[in-house]
Amino acid sequence: MLISALTTVIAVGAVLVVIGYRVFKAEGSAAIIDVTATLPKNARIISTATAGDRITVTIQIADSVEIRTFDSRTLQATGRLRFISE
Repeated sequence: MLISALTTVIAVGAVLVVIGYRVFKAEGSAAIIDVTATLPKNARIISTATAGDRITVTIQIADSVEIRTFDSRTLQATGRLRFISE
């Protein structure tokens, strides 16, 4: 019975240590990032969406459609997909 009680106390202590660590080590509010993205002339944004840690922007440029993806933390471009009519 003593071994069981000791194991329970150690387990509860470990849980409290993990909770305390996460509370005090939490990432504070992130720094404000100001980014200006340029679009080609006569382009317009059709839609925006988020997926996990990515931001997707769908852009119509003349007769083609383009999807640009950005990292949501750094706002750096991560990819571009173009759809062109034949």
